[in-house]
Amino acid sequence: MVTGGSFVLDVPAAVESLWGSEEKVIWPDGEGLMLTGTQGVGKTTLAQQLVLSLIGVLDAPVLGLPVVPGRRVLYLAMDRPHQIRRAFRLLDQNLVIWKGPPPADLAKHTEILTELAEQADSDVVVVDSLKDAAVGLSEDEVGAGWNRAAQGLLATGRNLLVLHHRKKQAKNARTGLDDVYGSTWLTSGMGSVVLLDGNPGDPLVEFRHLKFPVSEVGPMKVSHDQASGLMTVAEQVDLVAVAQDEGSITVKQAALLLFGSATTNEVEKARRRLDKRVDAGELVKKDEGGASAYHPLLPAFGSRREHASRPA
Repeated sequence: MVTGGSFVLDVPAAVESLWGSEEKVIWPDGEGLMLTGTQGVGKTTLAQQLVLSLIGVLDAPVLGLPVVPGRRVLYLAMDRPHQIRRAFRLLDQNLVIWKGPPPADLAKHTEILTELAEQADSDVVVVDSLKDAAVGLSEDEVGAGWNRAAQGLLATGRNLLVLHHRKKQAKNARTGLDDVYGSTWLTSGMGSVVLLDGNPGDPLVEFRHLKFPVSEVGPMKVSHDQASGLMTVAEQVDLVAVAQDEGSITVKQAALLLFGSATTNEVEKARRRLDKRVDAGELVKKDEGGASAYHPLLPAFGSRREHASRPA
């Protein structure tokens, strides 16, 4: 127990993160991160890249954002443990592997997740994947039980990364938290939820930030290199570059470039991103015929760049 004053006031000025920087926070410290997507789009690849960075084996940013090293990780390799073992290729440094199913259903025995972390002396736990940790994930009772297990682990000061699957979905359908398979309680307790969208084996998949602690990161195209076991940013929309190329950019144009459609919510998100570029001194906002257009402070030099994206 803590006093009300310390609970409300003793918080950092900015969100601290395991993976991210400033406002671009993908994995907030002390909260859970869920990676979701269909089979074969690179969830385990990305999770293992994060783990290698957390334990200090890799020192390069992951998808362009830094990862805080110096952690000891417990990896619950419940989904295809032999394939996961081949992909890791490392091994004893600050990493403990649990092979196969957990000792009991983690949604029914909510204390076991924390007990495993304590036995491994780990401060980060990776669950690969959630379908192997609990049975009946579409039931709210099971979802609530898993959330209790996750929150119990987080309350000890540890961090949690969960790999999970999405629902089968019609092509070109919009994506959101409702597309994550199972009870709503599975995502409600997570501080951040990321969707990797694509088909199994695709060299490029789309990174979408469905739930974010500060501001949305992406969307962006991510290269999934199965040979190297690494994922890198392939391209992402640069609104300032588009404004320089075209002379200006409207909010609707930005929404279409960023999200592929211009719903009310997406237009508002695009407006906030453009306004941040104004605050940063990169764009100027002007009213033109009752609508706002954003102009660059400086024209682009040299040849016109690729219209909507830039290489990472």
